Amino acid sequence: MKTFVPVTIERMREEDIPRVVQIERASFPTPWPPEAYRREIRENRSACYLVARCGEEIVGYAGMWVILEEAHITTIAVDPQWRGQKIGERLLVALIDAARERGAKWVTLEVRKSNHIAQRLYRKYGFREVHVRKGYYTDNGEDALIMWTGNILEEPFRSRFEDLKARLEA
Repeated sequence: MKTFVPVTIERMREEDIPRVVQIERASFPTPWPPEAYRREIRENRSACYLVARCGEEIVGYAGMWVILEEAHITTIAVDPQWRGQKIGERLLVALIDAARERGAKWVTLEVRKSNHIAQRLYRKYGFREVHVRKGYYTDNGEDALIMWTGNILEEPFRSRFEDLKARLEA
């Protein structure tokens, strides 16, 4: 059985941004600039950005906006050297928990049509494909799948989520 590294999930701080940007550049062909993260943390009241730490090292990050009853996941990334340790899954769970705390009923995101690993994770947590955005990604014109959860405050989502979360934490 594979063992997973101990990771803590915390709010992203400004001093975390240089490391977040390193992971961003290693993960995405069109990375956000550092100033975008600064604005999100300082100015965007609907934003929630998190980092995953293994000891003192930031190994992943994630973010979302919560507007009214909708949480929109903007990004999830894990340092390539740390992938396969369920860090992305832990970040997704933390975002869903934060969305519920902020009163969101639904969670949505876009994912590259070719990113089957991420899609599998999202489906595991109840996301389903509802639409395709043709040519969404500017680096190569790839389509994005738009995925949504059901109502995260109601059954059956809630009990399934809590069961998956308990297994992840075990």
